[in-house]
Amino acid sequence: MTTPLISQARELWPNAEFHFLGYRGKLEMLKGNADITQTIETSDRPKLTEYLSLFFRLFQRYDLAVVTQPSDRAYFYGLVAAHRRVGVLGGHPQGITEQDKAKRNKSDKQNAWKKSICLHTVAVDYFAQHVITEKLRLLEVFYRQPQDLFSKPISVSAPTGDPITPSIATQIHSPYVVVHPGPLTAYKRWPLTYWQTLLTWITQQGWQIVLSASSAKQDLELNKDILSLLDEDTRKQIVDTAGLLSIPQAGTLIRGALAYVGVDTSITHLAAACNTPTIALFGPTPPTNFGPWPNGFVGKQPYQLRARSQTVGNVTILQGPGECVPCRKAGCEDRPSSHSECLDQLDPNQVIEALQSAINKTA
Repeated sequence: MTTPLISQARELWPNAEFHFLGYRGKLEMLKGNADITQTIETSDRPKLTEYLSLFFRLFQRYDLAVVTQPSDRAYFYGLVAAHRRVGVLGGHPQGITEQDKAKRNKSDKQNAWKKSICLHTVAVDYFAQHVITEKLRLLEVFYRQPQDLFSKPISVSAPTGDPITPSIATQIHSPYVVVHPGPLTAYKRWPLTYWQTLLTWITQQGWQIVLSASSAKQDLELNKDILSLLDEDTRKQIVDTAGLLSIPQAGTLIRGALAYVGVDTSITHLAAACNTPTIALFGPTPPTNFGPWPNGFVGKQPYQLRARSQTVGNVTILQGPGECVPCRKAGCEDRPSSHSECLDQLDPNQVIEALQSAINKTA
């Protein structure tokens, strides 16, 4: 989600050298990005010795730090690394209760020191501002006309693809649809029986299914649970990658697909960036903040906050019913293991119709 910012910064400073600091094992999305000279990895929970090593490696080495996350740690790295900084500030709670007001006051205090060390800051707006717009706006201070940032097509850069693992590649034949059922958290899950209905319909059209999953235990178990519901004829038309593909390999797989269907997770953003017809199932998350960006969109906001179905470019976002949608909570019980009623009520026939329409457009 930072790649449009990096591309725009490259246009602004064509002779600059860009280094990217991120968590170890999480930077595959940047593979082959021509705008980045160097990636620097750090643990998500560094020990003191790693902090000290990184401190001396970064210390005042850069002219500008672009802090794309609102955490204290990200700002500490920015303060250490550069003479000047721009950064994202954590957003305020959306409610109006006394508890929300207390959180807002705490947020203001936490943001005060961050503002004081920056040339320019951009506040997160979880409902009205897309995260890509948020990142691009970090460059506003360097433009005479900030609106110029959004006057031409904006695209996300997908990683360079790697060859698919031969044991999997030999099982795949065209045409196929990539399906990614597993989100990071339970409250973004779509019911198992709905996946059963969708996968059965796809194979009845004569299309193969490649079932995608991360290597996380819950993703692998979810795929097994879905497969266990299918009849033998349907299972024969499904290739389960079972967490065996890297991000660059997944990109190669998705580029060759008729279409992609997935939940609110990182691979869905990858699918959109690969310009593949993408069906994204959204529950509590506002698409106006985190919907997969339709490559080539001109402007600040591609999506409506609430719409049962909305298609922009190669991306279709589907949401369940309800006035509470999207709530931006962790499901109906506001905890990671919660269910989400809006996803429980997102009918598989709606997904089938969206998938059929997306494939027909590219036929």
